[in-house]
Amino acid sequence: MGEHTQTLSDSNFDESVIKSKVPVLVDFWAEWCGPCRMIAPTVETLAEDYQGKITVGKLNVDDNPNTAMQFGIRSIPTLLLFKDGDVVESIVGMADKAQLQAAVDKILLATTNSA
Repeated sequence: MGEHTQTLSDSNFDESVIKSKVPVLVDFWAEWCGPCRMIAPTVETLAEDYQGKITVGKLNVDDNPNTAMQFGIRSIPTLLLFKDGDVVESIVGMADKAQLQAAVDKILLATTNSA
């Protein structure tokens, strides 16, 4: 994984995502998925840009089918944004950096306003 992203698995998902005190962006991907490889640098850049504000994790759906099934992942890449253990945003397919930033900024703004 990238320098700023966390590797997620079926075994650490609850602890790393559901119980997280900060919002978590999860990239559901697979090795064989071309679009997943294309979006990976954007996800890594977001992880770097928002370091300390959100956590960014990547979950390989082939290696961790239980978590992918639990969240109804049917196509990849799928990015889910979690806040307080709940999915608050879902982006399926290719997305550019601006789309991902807008989703993250919306959640961070809501978090700031409710604090």
